[in-house]
Amino acid sequence: MRNPASRACRRLTAPHFLHRPARRQVPALPLILGVLGVLAVLALALGLLVAASLSHAGRPVLPPQPALPRTPLDEARSRLGEARKRAKLATQPKQGRVLVLRIEGPISPVTAEALAGAVDRAERESYQALVIQIDTPGGLESSMRDMVKRLLVSPVPILTYVSPSGARAASAGVFIVMAGDVAAMAPGTNMGAATPVNLQGGMDSTLARKATSDAAAFARTVARQRGRNAEWAEEAVRKAVAASETEAVDLGVVDFVANSLDDLLEQADGITISRPGLEVTLALSGLPRDTIEPTLRQKLLGVLVDPNVAYILMLLGFYGLLFELQNPGAILPGVVGGICLILAFFALSTLPVNYAGVALIVLAIAFFLAEVKVASHGLLATGGVVALVLGSVILFQGQGTQLSWSIILGATGATAVFFLFIVGKGLRAQGLKVTTGRKGLLGTRAIAVGHLAPGGQVRIGGELWNAVSESDVEAGSEVVITGVEGLTLRVRRAKEA
Repeated sequence: MRNPASRACRRLTAPHFLHRPARRQVPALPLILGVLGVLAVLALALGLLVAASLSHAGRPVLPPQPALPRTPLDEARSRLGEARKRAKLATQPKQGRVLVLRIEGPISPVTAEALAGAVDRAERESYQALVIQIDTPGGLESSMRDMVKRLLVSPVPILTYVSPSGARAASAGVFIVMAGDVAAMAPGTNMGAATPVNLQGGMDSTLARKATSDAAAFARTVARQRGRNAEWAEEAVRKAVAASETEAVDLGVVDFVANSLDDLLEQADGITISRPGLEVTLALSGLPRDTIEPTLRQKLLGVLVDPNVAYILMLLGFYGLLFELQNPGAILPGVVGGICLILAFFALSTLPVNYAGVALIVLAIAFFLAEVKVASHGLLATGGVVALVLGSVILFQGQGTQLSWSIILGATGATAVFFLFIVGKGLRAQGLKVTTGRKGLLGTRAIAVGHLAPGGQVRIGGELWNAVSESDVEAGSEVVITGVEGLTLRVRRAKEA
Protein backbone atom coordinates (compact mmCIF):
# COMPACT_ATOMS: atom_id res chain seq x y z
CA MET A 1 0.00 0.00 0.00
CA ARG A 2 1.39 3.34 -1.05
CA ASN A 3 1.88 6.13 1.44
CA PRO A 4 -0.44 9.12 0.75
CA ALA A 5 2.42 11.46 1.62
CA SER A 6 4.51 10.08 -1.25
CA ARG A 7 1.66 10.72 -3.65
CA ALA A 8 1.38 14.26 -2.36
CA CYS A 9 5.10 14.79 -2.95
CA ARG A 10 4.83 13.50 -6.48
CA ARG A 11 1.91 15.82 -7.15
CA LEU A 12 3.83 18.80 -5.79
CA THR A 13 6.77 17.98 -8.03
CA ALA A 14 4.55 18.02 -11.13
CA PRO A 15 5.34 20.95 -13.46
CA HIS A 16 1.91 22.58 -13.10
CA PHE A 17 2.45 22.92 -9.32
CA LEU A 18 6.06 24.07 -9.31
CA HIS A 19 5.79 26.50 -12.19
CA ARG A 20 3.25 28.98 -13.48
CA PRO A 21 1.24 27.34 -16.25
CA ALA A 22 2.63 28.24 -19.64
CA ARG A 23 0.42 30.26 -21.96
CA ARG A 24 -1.34 28.07 -24.50
CA GLN A 25 0.37 28.42 -27.84
CA VAL A 26 -1.69 28.49 -30.99
CA PRO A 27 -0.64 25.73 -33.41
CA ALA A 28 1.20 27.29 -36.29
CA LEU A 29 -0.13 25.02 -39.06
CA PRO A 30 -3.88 25.70 -38.53
CA LEU A 31 -3.18 29.42 -38.23
CA ILE A 32 -1.23 29.44 -41.50
CA LEU A 33 -3.94 27.41 -43.24
CA GLY A 34 -6.62 29.78 -41.98
CA VAL A 35 -4.76 32.85 -43.23
CA LEU A 36 -4.12 31.19 -46.61
CA GLY A 37 -7.81 30.28 -46.82
CA VAL A 38 -8.91 33.87 -46.22
CA LEU A 39 -6.41 35.15 -48.80
CA ALA A 40 -7.61 32.57 -51.33
CA VAL A 41 -11.23 33.59 -50.83
CA LEU A 42 -10.27 37.25 -51.14
CA ALA A 43 -8.42 36.57 -54.39
CA LEU A 44 -11.36 34.56 -55.73
CA ALA A 45 -13.86 37.31 -54.88
CA LEU A 46 -11.69 39.99 -56.48
CA GLY A 47 -11.26 37.79 -59.55
CA LEU A 48 -15.02 37.41 -59.89
CA LEU A 49 -15.52 41.17 -59.62
CA VAL A 50 -12.83 41.92 -62.19
CA ALA A 51 -14.10 39.25 -64.56
CA ALA A 52 -17.66 40.52 -64.27
CA SER A 53 -16.63 44.14 -64.89
CA LEU A 54 -14.29 43.40 -67.79
CA SER A 55 -16.13 40.59 -69.52
CA HIS A 56 -17.67 42.95 -72.04
CA ALA A 57 -14.78 45.33 -72.53
CA GLY A 58 -13.51 46.09 -75.98
CA ARG A 59 -16.73 45.47 -77.91
CA PRO A 60 -17.38 47.88 -80.80
CA VAL A 61 -20.18 50.41 -80.39
CA LEU A 62 -21.92 51.90 -83.43
CA PRO A 63 -22.49 55.67 -83.40
CA PRO A 64 -26.10 56.72 -82.77
CA GLN A 65 -28.15 57.35 -85.90
CA PRO A 66 -30.92 59.88 -85.23
CA ALA A 67 -34.21 59.02 -86.89
CA LEU A 68 -35.92 61.53 -89.19
CA PRO A 69 -39.36 62.79 -88.15
CA ARG A 70 -42.18 60.77 -89.66
CA THR A 71 -45.41 62.26 -91.05
CA PRO A 72 -48.86 60.59 -90.76
CA LEU A 73 -48.61 59.66 -94.45
CA ASP A 74 -45.30 57.93 -93.81
CA GLU A 75 -46.86 56.05 -90.90
CA ALA A 76 -49.74 54.87 -93.07
CA ARG A 77 -47.40 53.73 -95.84
CA SER A 78 -45.25 51.93 -93.32
CA ARG A 79 -48.23 50.06 -91.86
CA LEU A 80 -49.43 49.10 -95.34
CA GLY A 81 -45.98 47.82 -96.26
CA GLU A 82 -45.75 45.79 -93.08
CA ALA A 83 -49.19 44.27 -93.72
CA ARG A 84 -48.11 43.21 -97.21
CA LYS A 85 -44.91 41.65 -95.88
CA ARG A 86 -46.85 39.76 -93.21
CA ALA A 87 -49.22 38.39 -95.85
CA LYS A 88 -46.29 37.33 -98.02
CA LEU A 89 -44.41 35.71 -95.14
CA ALA A 90 -47.51 33.83 -94.03
CA THR A 91 -47.35 31.74 -97.20
CA GLN A 92 -43.64 30.92 -96.80
CA PRO A 93 -42.22 28.11 -94.64
CA LYS A 94 -40.56 29.27 -91.39
CA GLN A 95 -37.08 28.11 -90.47
CA GLY A 96 -34.86 28.57 -87.45
CA ARG A 97 -35.41 28.97 -83.72
CA VAL A 98 -35.83 31.76 -81.18
CA LEU A 99 -33.68 32.12 -78.07
CA VAL A 100 -35.33 33.39 -74.85
CA LEU A 101 -33.53 34.97 -71.87
CA ARG A 102 -35.24 35.90 -68.61
CA ILE A 103 -33.90 38.88 -66.59
CA GLU A 104 -35.32 39.30 -63.09
CA GLY A 105 -34.18 41.34 -60.10
CA PRO A 106 -31.64 44.16 -59.90
CA ILE A 107 -29.35 44.87 -62.84
CA SER A 108 -25.83 43.86 -61.82
CA PRO A 109 -22.62 42.48 -63.35
CA VAL A 110 -24.27 39.05 -63.12
CA THR A 111 -27.17 40.05 -65.38
CA ALA A 112 -24.79 41.85 -67.75
CA GLU A 113 -22.74 38.67 -68.05
CA ALA A 114 -25.87 36.58 -68.65
CA LEU A 115 -27.08 38.90 -71.42
CA ALA A 116 -23.69 38.96 -73.15
CA GLY A 117 -23.60 35.17 -73.07
CA ALA A 118 -27.11 35.02 -74.57
CA VAL A 119 -26.21 37.41 -77.42
CA ASP A 120 -23.04 35.44 -78.16
CA ARG A 121 -24.97 32.17 -78.24
CA ALA A 122 -27.68 33.62 -80.50
CA GLU A 123 -25.00 34.83 -82.92
CA ARG A 124 -22.94 31.65 -82.74
CA GLU A 125 -25.87 29.28 -83.26
CA SER A 126 -27.65 31.47 -85.87
CA TYR A 127 -30.92 32.05 -84.00
CA GLN A 128 -33.56 34.09 -85.79
CA ALA A 129 -34.00 36.41 -82.80
CA LEU A 130 -33.26 36.83 -79.11
CA VAL A 131 -36.20 37.58 -76.82
CA ILE A 132 -35.36 39.24 -73.47
CA GLN A 133 -38.14 39.02 -70.89
CA ILE A 134 -37.61 41.77 -68.31
CA ASP A 135 -38.84 42.35 -64.76
CA THR A 136 -36.44 44.62 -62.89
CA PRO A 137 -36.52 47.52 -60.40
CA GLY A 138 -33.26 48.88 -61.88
CA GLY A 139 -29.66 48.53 -60.80
CA LEU A 140 -26.11 49.59 -61.58
CA GLU A 141 -25.66 52.16 -64.34
CA SER A 142 -22.34 50.64 -65.41
CA SER A 143 -23.92 47.21 -65.91
CA MET A 144 -26.88 48.78 -67.71
CA ARG A 145 -24.60 50.61 -70.13
CA ASP A 146 -22.69 47.41 -70.89
CA MET A 147 -25.97 45.64 -71.63
CA VAL A 148 -27.31 48.45 -73.83
CA LYS A 149 -24.08 48.67 -75.83
CA ARG A 150 -24.17 44.92 -76.38
CA LEU A 151 -27.77 45.10 -77.61
CA LEU A 152 -27.15 48.04 -79.95
CA VAL A 153 -24.36 46.22 -81.84
CA SER A 154 -25.93 42.76 -81.81
CA PRO A 155 -26.09 41.15 -85.28
CA VAL A 156 -29.11 39.16 -84.08
CA PRO A 157 -32.52 40.93 -83.87
CA ILE A 158 -33.41 41.73 -80.24
CA LEU A 159 -36.96 41.68 -78.87
CA THR A 160 -37.40 43.18 -75.39
CA TYR A 161 -40.57 42.18 -73.55
CA VAL A 162 -41.71 43.44 -70.13
CA SER A 163 -43.54 40.46 -68.66
CA PRO A 164 -45.41 38.78 -66.99
CA SER A 165 -48.39 40.83 -65.86
CA GLY A 166 -47.41 42.88 -62.83
CA ALA A 167 -43.77 43.17 -63.93
CA ARG A 168 -41.94 46.44 -64.43
CA ALA A 169 -38.95 47.91 -66.20
CA ALA A 170 -37.89 50.72 -63.87
CA SER A 171 -34.76 52.84 -63.80
CA ALA A 172 -32.04 50.93 -65.69
CA GLY A 173 -34.71 48.64 -67.15
CA VAL A 174 -36.07 51.55 -69.24
CA PHE A 175 -32.83 51.79 -71.20
CA ILE A 176 -32.69 48.03 -71.81
CA VAL A 177 -36.28 47.89 -73.09
CA MET A 178 -35.73 50.80 -75.47
CA ALA A 179 -32.51 49.23 -76.79
CA GLY A 180 -34.45 46.35 -78.36
CA ASP A 181 -35.20 46.31 -82.08
CA VAL A 182 -38.78 45.44 -81.10
CA ALA A 183 -40.12 46.45 -77.68
CA ALA A 184 -43.36 45.17 -76.16
CA MET A 185 -45.11 45.01 -72.80
CA ALA A 186 -47.55 42.55 -71.28
CA PRO A 187 -50.89 43.77 -69.93
CA GLY A 188 -50.63 45.12 -66.39
CA THR A 189 -46.98 46.16 -66.63
CA ASN A 190 -45.26 49.55 -66.41
CA MET A 191 -41.94 51.21 -67.15
CA GLY A 192 -40.24 54.49 -66.27
CA ALA A 193 -38.71 56.51 -63.42
CA ALA A 194 -35.11 56.34 -64.62
CA THR A 195 -33.63 59.13 -62.50
CA PRO A 196 -30.08 58.14 -61.41
CA VAL A 197 -29.44 57.55 -57.69
CA ASN A 198 -26.03 57.58 -56.02
CA LEU A 199 -25.17 54.28 -54.29
CA GLN A 200 -23.30 56.13 -51.51
CA GLY A 201 -26.32 58.20 -50.52
CA GLY A 202 -27.38 61.69 -51.56
CA MET A 203 -25.59 63.83 -54.13
CA ASP A 204 -24.95 67.57 -54.04
CA SER A 205 -26.74 69.72 -56.61
CA THR A 206 -23.82 69.92 -59.06
CA LEU A 207 -23.12 66.20 -59.03
CA ALA A 208 -26.84 65.40 -59.30
CA ARG A 209 -27.21 67.67 -62.36
CA LYS A 210 -24.18 66.10 -64.03
CA ALA A 211 -25.41 62.56 -63.45
CA THR A 212 -28.94 63.40 -64.56
CA SER A 213 -27.79 65.20 -67.72
CA ASP A 214 -25.50 62.33 -68.65
CA ALA A 215 -28.27 59.76 -68.16
CA ALA A 216 -30.77 61.92 -70.09
CA ALA A 217 -28.38 62.23 -73.04
CA PHE A 218 -27.86 58.47 -73.06
CA ALA A 219 -31.64 57.90 -72.95
CA ARG A 220 -32.15 60.20 -75.97
CA THR A 221 -29.40 58.40 -77.85
CA VAL A 222 -30.90 54.97 -77.25
CA ALA A 223 -34.42 56.14 -78.11
CA ARG A 224 -33.36 57.78 -81.39
CA GLN A 225 -31.21 54.79 -82.30
CA ARG A 226 -34.36 52.65 -82.22
CA GLY A 227 -36.81 55.29 -83.53
CA ARG A 228 -38.62 55.74 -80.20
CA ASN A 229 -39.92 58.79 -78.31
CA ALA A 230 -36.74 60.58 -77.22
CA GLU A 231 -38.66 63.31 -75.35
CA TRP A 232 -40.40 60.81 -73.06
CA ALA A 233 -37.10 58.98 -72.50
CA GLU A 234 -35.52 62.23 -71.31
CA GLU A 235 -38.47 63.01 -69.03
CA ALA A 236 -38.20 59.52 -67.52
CA VAL A 237 -34.70 60.52 -66.41
CA ARG A 238 -35.19 64.18 -65.49
CA LYS A 239 -38.74 64.04 -64.07
CA ALA A 240 -38.96 60.34 -63.11
CA VAL A 241 -42.15 59.87 -65.19
CA ALA A 242 -43.57 56.39 -65.73
CA ALA A 243 -46.10 54.85 -68.12
CA SER A 244 -48.40 51.85 -68.24
CA GLU A 245 -48.33 49.44 -71.17
CA THR A 246 -51.07 51.28 -73.13
CA GLU A 247 -49.58 54.69 -72.39
CA ALA A 248 -46.16 53.48 -73.53
CA VAL A 249 -47.65 52.35 -76.87
CA ASP A 250 -49.50 55.65 -77.35
CA LEU A 251 -46.33 57.61 -76.53
CA GLY A 252 -44.21 55.63 -78.98
CA VAL A 253 -41.98 54.17 -76.28
CA VAL A 254 -42.77 50.53 -77.14
CA ASP A 255 -44.26 49.01 -80.27
CA PHE A 256 -47.26 47.05 -79.02
CA VAL A 257 -48.87 45.15 -76.15
CA ALA A 258 -48.42 41.35 -76.25
CA ASN A 259 -50.50 39.00 -74.12
CA SER A 260 -47.95 36.18 -74.23
CA LEU A 261 -44.68 35.14 -75.77
CA ASP A 262 -46.52 33.52 -78.68
CA ASP A 263 -48.45 36.76 -79.22
CA LEU A 264 -45.17 38.68 -79.13
CA LEU A 265 -43.64 36.56 -81.91
CA GLU A 266 -46.84 36.72 -83.95
CA GLN A 267 -47.09 40.52 -83.78
CA ALA A 268 -43.37 40.92 -84.50
CA ASP A 269 -43.69 38.71 -87.57
CA GLY A 270 -43.11 40.74 -90.73
CA ILE A 271 -41.48 43.76 -89.06
CA THR A 272 -38.39 44.96 -90.92
CA ILE A 273 -35.37 45.84 -88.87
CA SER A 274 -33.08 48.33 -90.52
CA ARG A 275 -29.90 49.63 -88.96
CA PRO A 276 -26.29 50.07 -90.07
CA GLY A 277 -24.98 46.66 -91.10
CA LEU A 278 -28.31 44.86 -90.61
CA GLU A 279 -31.60 44.83 -92.52
CA VAL A 280 -33.88 41.86 -92.02
CA THR A 281 -37.57 41.11 -92.04
CA LEU A 282 -38.64 39.07 -89.04
CA ALA A 283 -40.36 35.73 -89.62
CA LEU A 284 -40.90 34.48 -86.09
CA SER A 285 -44.51 33.31 -85.78
CA GLY A 286 -44.71 29.67 -84.76
CA LEU A 287 -40.95 29.15 -84.43
CA PRO A 288 -39.75 26.80 -81.66
CA ARG A 289 -38.07 28.46 -78.68
CA ASP A 290 -35.05 27.65 -76.53
CA THR A 291 -34.93 29.11 -73.04
CA ILE A 292 -31.55 29.90 -71.47
CA GLU A 293 -31.15 28.41 -68.02
CA PRO A 294 -28.77 30.26 -65.65
CA THR A 295 -25.52 28.48 -64.80
CA LEU A 296 -24.63 27.41 -61.25
CA ARG A 297 -22.25 30.37 -60.95
CA GLN A 298 -24.94 32.82 -62.10
CA LYS A 299 -27.46 31.29 -59.69
CA LEU A 300 -24.99 31.63 -56.81
CA LEU A 301 -24.09 35.22 -57.64
CA GLY A 302 -27.75 36.00 -58.21
CA VAL A 303 -28.54 34.82 -54.69
CA LEU A 304 -25.71 36.90 -53.22
CA VAL A 305 -27.02 40.19 -54.65
CA ASP A 306 -30.36 39.73 -52.88
CA PRO A 307 -30.59 42.53 -50.24
CA ASN A 308 -31.69 40.15 -47.46
CA VAL A 309 -28.83 37.74 -48.18
CA ALA A 310 -26.28 40.58 -48.32
CA TYR A 311 -27.57 41.90 -44.97
CA ILE A 312 -27.28 38.50 -43.26
CA LEU A 313 -23.79 37.92 -44.69
CA MET A 314 -22.65 41.31 -43.38
CA LEU A 315 -23.88 40.54 -39.86
CA LEU A 316 -22.32 37.06 -39.90
CA GLY A 317 -19.03 38.58 -41.02
CA PHE A 318 -19.06 41.03 -38.12
CA TYR A 319 -19.91 38.25 -35.66
CA GLY A 320 -17.11 36.00 -36.90
CA LEU A 321 -14.42 38.67 -36.73
CA LEU A 322 -15.53 39.86 -33.28
CA PHE A 323 -15.52 36.29 -31.94
CA GLU A 324 -12.01 35.77 -33.37
CA LEU A 325 -10.79 38.97 -31.70
CA GLN A 326 -12.32 37.88 -28.38
CA ASN A 327 -10.80 34.37 -28.67
CA PRO A 328 -7.48 34.59 -30.59
CA GLY A 329 -6.48 31.28 -32.09
CA ALA A 330 -9.99 29.93 -32.72
CA ILE A 331 -9.28 30.47 -36.47
CA LEU A 332 -12.60 29.08 -37.78
CA PRO A 333 -14.77 32.10 -36.77
CA GLY A 334 -12.22 34.46 -38.33
CA VAL A 335 -12.10 32.49 -41.60
CA VAL A 336 -15.89 32.24 -41.86
CA GLY A 337 -16.32 35.90 -40.90
CA GLY A 338 -13.80 37.02 -43.50
CA ILE A 339 -15.49 35.00 -46.25
CA CYS A 340 -18.94 36.34 -45.31
CA LEU A 341 -17.71 39.95 -45.25
CA ILE A 342 -16.10 39.65 -48.70
CA LEU A 343 -19.27 38.17 -50.17
CA ALA A 344 -21.30 40.90 -48.45
CA PHE A 345 -19.07 43.62 -49.92
CA PHE A 346 -19.54 42.11 -53.38
CA ALA A 347 -23.30 42.18 -52.95
CA LEU A 348 -23.33 45.69 -51.48
CA SER A 349 -21.32 46.98 -54.45
CA THR A 350 -24.27 46.12 -56.72
CA LEU A 351 -27.02 47.52 -54.47
CA PRO A 352 -28.09 51.10 -53.63
CA VAL A 353 -26.51 51.20 -50.17
CA ASN A 354 -26.93 54.06 -47.70
CA TYR A 355 -23.70 54.11 -45.70
CA ALA A 356 -25.44 55.86 -42.81
CA GLY A 357 -27.26 52.56 -42.33
CA VAL A 358 -23.96 50.65 -42.29
CA ALA A 359 -22.58 53.09 -39.70
CA LEU A 360 -25.64 52.59 -37.47
CA ILE A 361 -25.26 48.80 -37.65
CA VAL A 362 -21.58 49.01 -36.68
CA LEU A 363 -22.50 51.40 -33.84
CA ALA A 364 -25.16 48.94 -32.62
CA ILE A 365 -22.61 46.12 -32.41
CA ALA A 366 -20.25 48.42 -30.48
CA PHE A 367 -23.08 49.20 -28.03
CA PHE A 368 -23.76 45.50 -27.48
CA LEU A 369 -20.07 44.83 -26.79
CA ALA A 370 -19.93 47.72 -24.34
CA GLU A 371 -23.06 46.46 -22.56
CA VAL A 372 -21.30 43.16 -21.87
CA LYS A 373 -18.35 44.86 -20.16
CA VAL A 374 -19.93 48.00 -18.68
CA ALA A 375 -22.74 48.12 -16.12
CA SER A 376 -25.13 50.50 -17.92
CA HIS A 377 -28.34 48.96 -16.54
CA GLY A 378 -29.52 48.12 -20.05
CA LEU A 379 -29.09 51.59 -21.60
CA LEU A 380 -26.36 50.51 -24.02
CA ALA A 381 -28.31 47.40 -25.00
CA THR A 382 -31.41 49.50 -25.70
CA GLY A 383 -29.35 51.90 -27.77
CA GLY A 384 -27.90 48.95 -29.69
CA VAL A 385 -31.35 47.58 -30.52
CA VAL A 386 -32.60 50.99 -31.69
CA ALA A 387 -29.46 51.64 -33.79
CA LEU A 388 -29.62 48.17 -35.39
CA VAL A 389 -33.29 48.52 -36.35
CA LEU A 390 -32.82 52.05 -37.76
CA GLY A 391 -29.67 51.06 -39.65
CA SER A 392 -31.40 48.03 -41.15
CA VAL A 393 -34.41 50.08 -42.27
CA ILE A 394 -32.36 52.75 -44.08
CA LEU A 395 -29.58 50.42 -45.26
CA PHE A 396 -30.88 50.18 -48.83
CA GLN A 397 -32.52 52.81 -51.03
CA GLY A 398 -35.17 52.31 -53.68
CA GLN A 399 -38.46 50.44 -53.79
CA GLY A 400 -37.03 47.12 -54.99
CA THR A 401 -34.24 46.79 -52.44
CA GLN A 402 -35.97 47.06 -49.07
CA LEU A 403 -35.23 44.52 -46.35
CA SER A 404 -37.95 42.24 -45.07
CA TRP A 405 -39.24 43.19 -41.61
CA SER A 406 -39.05 39.57 -40.52
CA ILE A 407 -35.34 39.55 -41.40
CA ILE A 408 -34.75 42.84 -39.56
CA LEU A 409 -36.55 41.77 -36.37
CA GLY A 410 -35.01 38.29 -36.42
CA ALA A 411 -31.49 39.64 -36.91
CA THR A 412 -31.98 42.25 -34.15
CA GLY A 413 -33.25 39.66 -31.68
CA ALA A 414 -30.49 37.17 -32.53
CA THR A 415 -27.81 39.86 -32.18
CA ALA A 416 -29.13 41.01 -28.80
CA VAL A 417 -29.26 37.42 -27.50
CA PHE A 418 -25.81 36.65 -28.88
CA PHE A 419 -24.05 39.57 -27.23
CA LEU A 420 -26.03 39.88 -24.01
CA PHE A 421 -26.18 36.20 -23.12
CA ILE A 422 -23.70 34.09 -25.06
CA VAL A 423 -20.80 36.55 -25.17
CA GLY A 424 -21.66 37.79 -21.67
CA LYS A 425 -21.58 34.26 -20.25
CA GLY A 426 -18.23 33.63 -21.90
CA LEU A 427 -16.67 36.79 -20.49
CA ARG A 428 -18.02 36.05 -17.01
CA ALA A 429 -16.62 32.53 -17.20
CA GLN A 430 -13.17 33.99 -17.86
CA GLY A 431 -13.42 35.86 -14.55
CA LEU A 432 -14.19 32.77 -12.42
CA LYS A 433 -11.75 31.63 -9.75
CA VAL A 434 -8.95 29.31 -10.92
CA THR A 435 -9.45 25.77 -9.53
CA THR A 436 -6.27 24.01 -10.74
CA GLY A 437 -2.51 24.47 -10.35
CA ARG A 438 -0.74 26.64 -7.77
CA LYS A 439 -3.42 29.33 -7.86
CA GLY A 440 -6.12 26.73 -7.37
CA LEU A 441 -4.68 25.78 -3.93
CA LEU A 442 -4.80 29.33 -2.55
CA GLY A 443 -7.82 29.78 -0.29
CA THR A 444 -8.56 26.06 -0.17
CA ARG A 445 -9.54 24.69 3.25
CA ALA A 446 -7.71 21.64 4.76
CA ILE A 447 -7.79 19.62 8.02
CA ALA A 448 -4.74 19.39 10.32
CA VAL A 449 -3.77 15.71 10.70
CA GLY A 450 -1.62 16.33 13.75
CA HIS A 451 -0.59 19.19 15.95
CA LEU A 452 1.01 21.98 13.85
CA ALA A 453 3.68 23.60 15.96
CA PRO A 454 4.32 25.12 13.54
CA GLY A 455 5.06 22.26 11.06
CA GLY A 456 3.06 19.13 10.40
CA GLN A 457 0.70 17.65 7.89
CA VAL A 458 -2.73 18.57 6.58
CA ARG A 459 -5.29 16.61 4.57
CA ILE A 460 -6.83 18.03 1.37
CA GLY A 461 -9.50 15.67 0.16
CA GLY A 462 -7.81 12.27 0.29
CA GLU A 463 -4.20 13.51 0.13
CA LEU A 464 -1.64 14.46 2.80
CA TRP A 465 0.47 17.59 2.45
CA ASN A 466 3.39 19.01 4.42
CA ALA A 467 2.34 22.31 5.93
CA VAL A 468 3.69 25.15 8.07
CA SER A 469 1.37 27.29 10.19
CA GLU A 470 1.96 30.81 11.44
CA SER A 471 0.64 29.75 14.88
CA ASP A 472 -0.02 26.53 16.74
CA VAL A 473 -2.95 24.54 15.37
CA GLU A 474 -4.55 21.62 17.18
CA ALA A 475 -5.15 18.30 15.45
CA GLY A 476 -8.46 18.13 13.58
CA SER A 477 -8.73 21.92 13.23
CA GLU A 478 -9.63 23.52 9.91
CA VAL A 479 -6.96 25.62 8.20
CA VAL A 480 -6.79 27.76 5.05
CA ILE A 481 -3.91 27.56 2.57
CA THR A 482 -2.30 30.99 2.08
CA GLY A 483 0.72 30.07 -0.05
CA VAL A 484 2.85 27.37 -1.65
CA GLU A 485 6.64 27.27 -1.16
CA GLY A 486 8.31 24.36 -2.91
CA LEU A 487 6.79 21.18 -1.44
CA THR A 488 5.32 22.88 1.63
CA LEU A 489 2.03 24.65 2.09
CA ARG A 490 1.69 27.77 4.23
CA VAL A 491 -1.55 27.70 6.26
CA ARG A 492 -3.33 29.57 9.02
CA ARG A 493 -6.21 28.78 11.32
CA ALA A 494 -9.53 29.05 9.46
CA LYS A 495 -11.09 31.48 11.92
CA GLU A 496 -8.03 33.71 11.59
CA ALA A 497 -8.19 33.76 7.75
